[in-house]
Amino acid sequence: MEEPTEEESALETARRQLQHAADHLNIDQHIVERLKHPKKVQEVTVPVERENGDVEVYTGYRAQHDSVRGPFKGGLRYHPEVTREECVGLGMWMTWKCAVMDIPFGGAKGGIAVNPKDLTADEKEQLTRRFTDEIRSVIGPTKDIPAPDMGTDPQTMAWLMDAYSIQEGETIPGVVTGKPPIVGGSKGRDGAPGRSVAIIAREAIDYYDKDIMETDVAVQGYGSVASNAARLLDDWGATVVAVSDVNGGVYDANGLDTHAIPSHHEEPEAVMDHEAPKTVSNEELLELDVDVVIPAAIGNVLTADNANDISAEIIIEGANGPTTTAASEIFAERDIPVIPDILANAGGVTVSYFEWLQDINRRSWSLERVNDELEKEMLAAWSDVREEFDTRDVTWRDAAYIVALSRIAEAHEIRGLWP
Repeated sequence: MEEPTEEESALETARRQLQHAADHLNIDQHIVERLKHPKKVQEVTVPVERENGDVEVYTGYRAQHDSVRGPFKGGLRYHPEVTREECVGLGMWMTWKCAVMDIPFGGAKGGIAVNPKDLTADEKEQLTRRFTDEIRSVIGPTKDIPAPDMGTDPQTMAWLMDAYSIQEGETIPGVVTGKPPIVGGSKGRDGAPGRSVAIIAREAIDYYDKDIMETDVAVQGYGSVASNAARLLDDWGATVVAVSDVNGGVYDANGLDTHAIPSHHEEPEAVMDHEAPKTVSNEELLELDVDVVIPAAIGNVLTADNANDISAEIIIEGANGPTTTAASEIFAERDIPVIPDILANAGGVTVSYFEWLQDINRRSWSLERVNDELEKEMLAAWSDVREEFDTRDVTWRDAAYIVALSRIAEAHEIRGLWP
């Protein structure tokens, strides 16, 4: 296997992690080879007439990785750096995430290479509706179900659902998840990834015989995932000493009032306006002397360059892919546990599954039921991964991939290969 590079793509990382888990299992190598590739990638052009009369043409993608366990499922992002390869790699991660949670979905990811901040609301709506038309043949409640991601939100999903429904001639809320509740969305969906990060952090703290009431936590990021995780851990008694946004972070050794700091959704880039004894850069936050650090902003922030400077005793991955392969190896050598993203932040896809069930049955759930069901699912997944971790001499990431790959491989073996 090739040596990893620090600048590895999501696809390279996903393939390495797949092979690494496969090496621990007695499964057909042909199945592993199949899983290194997507089943299909749709690439489309999306023309939009700007309000000044100019026509811009954007490129959009929908990468569908594997559907052996159920319909494709995954986010839709609007970002200037969206590429085919990125969508394929992130789609693979979604396959593992759904499998480790034992949700009957496969993995997909999509997006448009565009900076949504450059678009007006009307232009973003036009972009979304045209993109929906271009990919309509490959999505649907039993085919592929998109969800919000970077640069998209519940309103984007509502436009997508409406455009798809108009084209199909009937209202089909189950074509997407992450919609506003008024049009079939689920209560608790927005906060679900952060809630799952907090649940898994709580369980990891307990696993390593720590008292949450005496645990210091630093959280990189203060978007939806980070703010919800920080606030829950704060409510449960942990001391959240640092949080950050794109401009930097604030630090208070005695603990921050996380509820008093606006999340990015509530007030963009407001973290640095909060009064605190010290400010820290995003890089410094990761290296603080704390019990738990949660990188919950962007990918590739824990690298070979800073892995030896991390002081935290436990790392919980809130973002997708925050730890490079090289950094993971250093953490393993240093015996610092890293609880992987495909387990920790799987609350989003789990509540998306709940939303899909509600849409199919045309019956909404209460927020209390959503949170109770999410807790049960997260604890069940934690138990499955912990069992592999305790039984085998592997990292937490390997244990999670072993759980996921075992389920996917068994499904492929049972279904067989079309001749």
